[in-house]
Amino acid sequence: QVQLVESGGGLVQAGGSLRLSCAASGRTFSIYAVGWFRQAPGKEREFVTALTWSGTWTYYADSVKGRFAISRDNAKNTVYLQMNSLKPEDTALYYCAARLPHQSEYAYWGQGTQVTVSS
Repeated sequence: QVQLVESGGGLVQAGGSLRLSCAASGRTFSIYAVGWFRQAPGKEREFVTALTWSGTWTYYADSVKGRFAISRDNAKNTVYLQMNSLKPEDTALYYCAARLPHQSEYAYWGQGTQVTVSS
């Protein structure tokens, strides 16, 4: 089992920045990839970005390319999401998720952290 806890959300003005953290515990050695997802009110959850635990690749949704950056600190078992040039449409509940090598989908999810961007 893998447990994930997000933190770092808050209220920020448009154009501002926030850094989200995702702390993993449990069987972290078995993690293959960690991703960030978000869900705005009345909308479906959408993919934001992901990386492999080994750091071999990262991937971003077009809507956040050039503004968001995902990174990891393996020693702390933590994945970060640096969000710059925030827009009101980035307002959502942000979740981190993890998947193991044999899984095709993300099986472990955190509770989410709210990001609100005011115009």
